Amino acid sequence: MKLLSYSANGHRYVGIYDGEGIRRVDAPDMLSLIEGGVGAAPAGGRDVLAEARVLPPLRPGKILAIGRNYLEHARELNNEAPSEPLVFAIMPSAVIGDGDVIEWEGDLTAQVDWEGELAVIMGKTARRVSREDALDYVFGYTVANDVSARDLQTRDKQWARAKGLDTFCPIGPGIVTADAIADPQDLTIVTKVKGVEKQNGSTADMIFKVDVLIEFLSRAFTLNPGDMILTGTPSGVGKAAKPPQFLGDGDVVSVEIAGIGKLTNSCRVL
Repeated sequence: MKLLSYSANGHRYVGIYDGEGIRRVDAPDMLSLIEGGVGAAPAGGRDVLAEARVLPPLRPGKILAIGRNYLEHARELNNEAPSEPLVFAIMPSAVIGDGDVIEWEGDLTAQVDWEGELAVIMGKTARRVSREDALDYVFGYTVANDVSARDLQTRDKQWARAKGLDTFCPIGPGIVTADAIADPQDLTIVTKVKGVEKQNGSTADMIFKVDVLIEFLSRAFTLNPGDMILTGTPSGVGKAAKPPQFLGDGDVVSVEIAGIGKLTNSCRVL
């Protein structure tokens, strides 16, 4: 099923989108629903999607992201493929939702890039879990854009600012529960900028699959319900274009993953 966080009639709700409308569930927010389970939340009223404002599906406690997890992406930026997952963290304050605006100060960065990615939402506390059991801890999946300030990435020699500026982690529009995704390694990711396709890749090409990432990360961190893992981006980023291409004021960028949804955001330079 597809779950949305949204506002309607001046109130915030969590609901199940059934293709015709949104059926409210009895939960104050998505994290409470994840912790309590969808089955524990009885149905409420209904809302029309066109009359609702879709919000970020949740505000994760932790966002752990993986760099260079597709071989062709590593190669296009003249990087070697990592021998183990390359992990960095993104501030939860960077999260925005579908339809929200990616913003940045023009005198802070002039090289803002797109990175369409599959995001994994944890459903249970995970610590030192095995690869064989890893997917049992997943609540669901959503679409993410790991927006990156390439000049800050180069200048800082680490990625906290480049990946963590406010609005630089769009996710959504909703969360598709794990039972609706037969294989997270059989999904197509397509990113478009101003309607032009820039990325078209498959999660089958991840160097480290979702189950491997959960096993690896849970050896270092306790993964809690609602924590999110960004699994890396396929090739086709702007920095690798010849000449390089970056997002600008008024641009619209969309990331679509078949079976999960389409995430669209406009850009504004402050």
